[in-house]
Amino acid sequence: MTAPISGILTPNITPVDRLGRVDEDTLRAYVDWLIEKGVDGLYPNGSTGEFVRFTPEERRRIVQVVTEQTAGRVPILAGAAEANVKETIEACEAYGAMGVRAVAIVAPFYYRLSDQGVYAYFREIADTVSVDVTLYNIPLFASPISVDTVVRLASECPRVVGIKDSSGDLPNMMRMIAQIRPLREDFCFLTGWDAALVPMLVAGANGGTNATSGVVPELTRAIHRTVVAGDIKQAMKLQYQLLPLFDAMISIGEFPEGFRAGARSRGWDLGPGRVPLSEQQKSAVASAQRQIDSLLDQYVESPKETVPVQAVEKIVAQVISQLRLQQ
Repeated sequence: MTAPISGILTPNITPVDRLGRVDEDTLRAYVDWLIEKGVDGLYPNGSTGEFVRFTPEERRRIVQVVTEQTAGRVPILAGAAEANVKETIEACEAYGAMGVRAVAIVAPFYYRLSDQGVYAYFREIADTVSVDVTLYNIPLFASPISVDTVVRLASECPRVVGIKDSSGDLPNMMRMIAQIRPLREDFCFLTGWDAALVPMLVAGANGGTNATSGVVPELTRAIHRTVVAGDIKQAMKLQYQLLPLFDAMISIGEFPEGFRAGARSRGWDLGPGRVPLSEQQKSAVASAQRQIDSLLDQYVESPKETVPVQAVEKIVAQVISQLRLQQ
C-alpha cells in the first residue's frame, strides 16, 4: 500500500526568465535547495506556481522538470487542473506517467457550480484516472467543495486520497476529519493556510501545502515535526514567528508577488510573474520587499550569499535535538 501523503509539501514558485519563459535551470536548482532544506514533498502547478498563467504545454514541462530533478527523493503532488474535465483527465494521466505521487485538482473555476456539479466533476475524474487524486478546496478562486461533498467522494472513490484545503476554515477541517477518518484512515488532510498551520495540525491534519515553505522551508518543517512530537507550546512559538512573515507576503495584492519577494530575500531571484505590474504596483512590491527583508534578517545572516546561512536552521536543530528526532 502506498503511504499516505504527509508533512510539508511546497507549492513552489515557477521561475521565469527575463523573456517570460520558464527558467528550467533555476527551477532545477530551486528544487534541489528545497529538498536540501528538508521539505517533505513538492507541489508544482499550484496557485503559488501561477498555473493558470502558463500554457498546458508549459504546465506539463514544469512537472516533467520537477520530477526529473527530484529523482524520487520526495513525493510530488502535481497540480492537474485544466479548463474542462477531459483535459484535466489527460493531464492527470500524463503526470501519473511521469511518476508523481498524486495529482491535485482544484474545483471548477470561473463558472460557480452547485455541490452536485462539483461532486459530478470529481467523480468523473476519479472513476477514469489511474493516478491518486487529492481535492483542492480554495473558495477564493474556485467553486467551494463542501464537507458533505468531500465525505461523499472519500466514501465512494478509492482514487480520491485526500484534500488540500486553503480556506483557512478550522471548524470545517475538523468536521471533515471527524466524518472521514472513521471511514478511511488513509485519507490525508493538508492545510494550505499558513497562518493556521499549527492549529490545523493539532486538529489532526497530516501536513500542509504552504507557500511560506518555499521561503523558510526550515521553519515550516520544524513546525510540523514539533507538533508531531507533541510539543505544542514550542510549535506555537514557531507559528508566531511564521505569522508576520506570511502576513507580509500575502498582503501584496498581486499574488504571489510577496512570495517571490520572500524568495529574493533568501537569495533566489525567480524572475517576474506572468502578469504585468503598473508603476504603482512595482512601488508597493519594493516597499513590501524591504519589510520582508527585515523580517527575514532574523533567519538569514547574509541574504546576498548564493547559499545563505540561516539562523532559523539553528532553531530547527535545537528543536530537533530537544525532541530527539532525526533530521
